[in-house]
Amino acid sequence: MLAKFSYRRTTSIQEAAAAASRPEVRILAGGTDLLGCLRDGVFQASRLVSINGIKDLRGIGPRTGGGLRIGALTTLTAIAENRQVLDGYPVLAQAAAAVGSPQLRNQGTLGGNLCQRPRCWYFRGDFHCLRKGGEQCFAAAGQNQLHCIFGGYECFMVHPSDVAPALVALDAKVSVAGPRGTRQMPLASFFVLPKASHLKENVLEPGELVTEVLLDAPQPGTRGAYRKARERGAFDFALAGAAIVLTMAEGKVKTARLVLSGVAPVPWRSAEAEQALVGKPLDAATAGAAAAAAVKAAVPLRDNGYKVPLVRGLLEESLIALAV
Repeated sequence: MLAKFSYRRTTSIQEAAAAASRPEVRILAGGTDLLGCLRDGVFQASRLVSINGIKDLRGIGPRTGGGLRIGALTTLTAIAENRQVLDGYPVLAQAAAAVGSPQLRNQGTLGGNLCQRPRCWYFRGDFHCLRKGGEQCFAAAGQNQLHCIFGGYECFMVHPSDVAPALVALDAKVSVAGPRGTRQMPLASFFVLPKASHLKENVLEPGELVTEVLLDAPQPGTRGAYRKARERGAFDFALAGAAIVLTMAEGKVKTARLVLSGVAPVPWRSAEAEQALVGKPLDAATAGAAAAAAVKAAVPLRDNGYKVPLVRGLLEESLIALAV
């Protein structure tokens, strides 16, 4: 049952930022994650500030000089079906299409997907864990088959977004607005590892909200793909996934950005795999070497060691598919 809260509908970014700057106020967009957390008592809210009436936060359009701007309230379905995204940024279209069910994609927004809370069953359950201000991560010695193999530090959650790894692979930037004005940063800098904070998954301060994501124009020879493995094919979060963006020149990999999902507390960029790709022909041998490099530093927990060969196989197959 939902606890009582007040509700305010805003019509401008400035109004929303001012209204959301008080304690225990939550921003409401699509609500697919927020309302579930409130219903289950994961956290409380004294007020919900709806941003659905802010027209400036919607839509996909060109940027001056090339590239795309995607408003934070744009639905995942709109992203997955947009012709400009499909043609220029297939990795993003595939990632958006892989989220949840059609109903969730129709309701869920880009900003909400980036800011969703961990799906760890201890965080979502009746456990006062580190991420809720407690003293321990129950997954460390508990049921941890769905938890991280990279980047864990006392807390072993995984970031649940499919869209975030694709956007990091595209070197996207995110714009944030708040009571003190606006700021812009690489999306890779938006997320926070447990070593920096056990309480936060991103850098948003009270009253701040994501307003848009900015993409540069794709370079000639760019190829990209997103693929994830999940327990059930209907809809589910990633056990492991990979967003890959490559540029090819003269039959070799010129640049590579490879970002893993479902295996770390943030979208996990694998510099080791990228180094194994750059300057090489994109063939089976290169794909195998890059996949092996990607998992070399993995530190699995008791029950999630299967993620290591899963990531390796998924990466190898995905890279070989991009070579065609």
